[in-house]
Amino acid sequence: MLLGRSEPSDRLRYARPAGQGGGRKPVVVWNCGRRCNLACAHCYSASDCFANDVGLSTCQARAMIDDLAAFGAPVLLFSGGEPLVRGDLDELIGYAGQKGLRTVLSTNGTLIDSETAGRLARTGLAYAGISLDGLAEINDHIRGQAGAFDMAVAGMRNCLVAGLKVGLRFTMNSINAGEIHGMFALAERMGLHRICFYHLVRTGRAAGAADLTPTNRQTRQALDTIIDLTARSNRARDGMEVLTVDNHADGGYLYLRMLAEGNPLARRTLELLNANGGNASGVGIGCISWDGKVHPDQFWRSRVLGNITERPFSQIWPDAGCELLAKLRDRRRHLHCRCLNCRFLDACNGNLRARADAAGDMWGDDPACYLTDEEIRPVAAKAGQT
Repeated sequence: MLLGRSEPSDRLRYARPAGQGGGRKPVVVWNCGRRCNLACAHCYSASDCFANDVGLSTCQARAMIDDLAAFGAPVLLFSGGEPLVRGDLDELIGYAGQKGLRTVLSTNGTLIDSETAGRLARTGLAYAGISLDGLAEINDHIRGQAGAFDMAVAGMRNCLVAGLKVGLRFTMNSINAGEIHGMFALAERMGLHRICFYHLVRTGRAAGAADLTPTNRQTRQALDTIIDLTARSNRARDGMEVLTVDNHADGGYLYLRMLAEGNPLARRTLELLNANGGNASGVGIGCISWDGKVHPDQFWRSRVLGNITERPFSQIWPDAGCELLAKLRDRRRHLHCRCLNCRFLDACNGNLRARADAAGDMWGDDPACYLTDEEIRPVAAKAGQT
């Protein structure tokens, strides 16, 4: 948006009219297990090596993939825990690809040696997102294991050698606020295809990590840094794709900054943000957990829509009798927060309801929204017009 360039994945984000949720099929995150070789402080699923990992069997997983493919889900994202601790992962990624699903892997990267990278490439995996939370000292502190940074970087390098598309995933918090420059430099030096900056969601293990929550000032400074580095990187070279994730206030912030700087693409940016429609929990994204439970998104594990061991996803997701899904797909009637008077409601859609729910009010304010009352006030009201 900042530079007027497009990426192949933009088709999923913008190639539909705003508000047309009824026929939209969701990207599905599958937490294919809860076990993990790390114990990250911000893990939304509270995964670790001691986690009880009663997951779907290979047979059940293949049936799930059959159902998702027939239903028309465009993407299946294999997440965890750490997906690579699952012995049948290669088989299931390959099977999903054969069924026409775009396959994506979310991993901590520490288990990807050259042999594993080669196997993943042969499955037809479309993209591997590898998580880091800073350079060595900060990353290893947050992830709870010395050497995790070096192992993850080696995993990235092995994926690149194997010909896989690789991106870096970075969860912004109060501890790693100063690491953004280092993450950009690392991604550029390695020749990564994408870098994603995730906003912290305080669910799972992160629910008890109040010290990780950034202030609004830190968040705004982080966005400014990301915008500046994106512009610099893409002027210097055919730069990588840069995304921010899990806080739709970013769209309004980007637009306001572009407008203030006289960027001629500002208006087009707002049009694209409105077309995207903002937060898509329960509409354009869904989650299937390791035990078959279906959630509106991967962070909202306290809300269960059904279980695929009892009823297929293709029946759970469009169920008009599900109260929560019905409200998420018509959420303006249920929001009772400052979102209702926000000029960016079309572009944000009330932000992340999982965060609001965790804060005590599902239809109240998302506590991570950092835009001021003045910034979100409709233009006519700001100008004193009626």
